[in-house]
Amino acid sequence: MEDWIRALRDLVVDNLKRNRFPLPADRSICSRWASGLPEGGRRVLYSSCMYQLAPLIAKAVDVLQKVGASSGGVRAKLAAAGARVFGGFLLKPSDEEARRADGILRNIATMLSKAGVQFGVLRDEPYSGALLYELGFEEDFASYAREVYRYFKERGVEEVITVDPHTHYVLERVYPKYVERFDLKVVSYMDLVKPSKASVVKAVVHDSCLYARYLDRYDVYRRLLDSVGVVHVEDPYVTGKAYSGCCGGPIESVRPDVAGEVAKIRVRQLSKLSDTVITVCPICYVNLSRAASGLKILDLAEVIS
Repeated sequence: MEDWIRALRDLVVDNLKRNRFPLPADRSICSRWASGLPEGGRRVLYSSCMYQLAPLIAKAVDVLQKVGASSGGVRAKLAAAGARVFGGFLLKPSDEEARRADGILRNIATMLSKAGVQFGVLRDEPYSGALLYELGFEEDFASYAREVYRYFKERGVEEVITVDPHTHYVLERVYPKYVERFDLKVVSYMDLVKPSKASVVKAVVHDSCLYARYLDRYDVYRRLLDSVGVVHVEDPYVTGKAYSGCCGGPIESVRPDVAGEVAKIRVRQLSKLSDTVITVCPICYVNLSRAASGLKILDLAEVIS
């Protein structure tokens, strides 16, 4: 396993140095959604390419499982060697995955505009580096975070609107620990939009651990659902702030077998409350979707508009 972790670190760091994206992929997938939107400015809508990255992580996990990354011993060493080979390929989302990611981000941009929020976009925006931090590569993360901060400052950015919990958490809570004089204002799109309609009438919410327990957003997206009449089924042991379960996503690049089993457990819990699940994190969406049989999984920005 140690060999695999070291190879994974090399893969992520090498790709971030090459194109500010953690996996081998064509970066043009990150900016298609922003076509026609104003460029730059003091306040920017920052995707960190998370909605495009999430399905690519799922594809990478499939490769990891096939080469035996989670089995340890000799197979893990072979997986480490496979990771270097894997770095020579370009991962691509399917057309459906790409359209879905673009549609979610366009809907967020439209809701912000309708709420009177003025913002720009950065078509070559870098990935935030959240994966490095979450995997424990602290020194690599600190160096990369300073580079991303410099990128924003050189373009006159003062405020960043985030669209996912992983990016929001590292920018608001972690960057200030590693970036000297960090002064970007970080807000979530959920704090700014005023939706007027919804595509479902009843669902259960799968909480993001980061939003619910560390960023105090547990009630924010529930209030958005209330505002457009969506009934969210609650159970203190399934959807409670203190007891709701993980999707398995945080360990999928290290132990995809365990992540898959965790996702199956979570899907079974949620399916007892509703056949429609609303997620607020692209990583949760992908991991639960891999285990969801008969369940409809939707992102919040696919439900409200």
